[in-house]
Amino acid sequence: MSSMGPENNEVLYLLIKYLAALLLPGLLVLLFTRVCYNRVIALILTVALIATSVYKGYTHTMTLIIIDAFSLTAGFWLASKMKPRKSGSRS
Repeated sequence: MSSMGPENNEVLYLLIKYLAALLLPGLLVLLFTRVCYNRVIALILTVALIATSVYKGYTHTMTLIIIDAFSLTAGFWLASKMKPRKSGSRS
């Protein structure tokens, strides 16, 4: 018999969901900032992705939305601390 019952699987699922909400939006803001060189556009793109996931029903609790918002704020702040790329430099 497996020690992982249905209730343990649900707890693991929720843990993964909350960790993803804590990390992924901030990382997406940083990634999009690096790709488009504008942190405001990166924030708008990430908010659009989160709004789509809320609309589709993947984010269904207010707690997850608040964690997403915190992660977005942290990612936006970190993006403002990144060094701007020097023009003419390819590395």
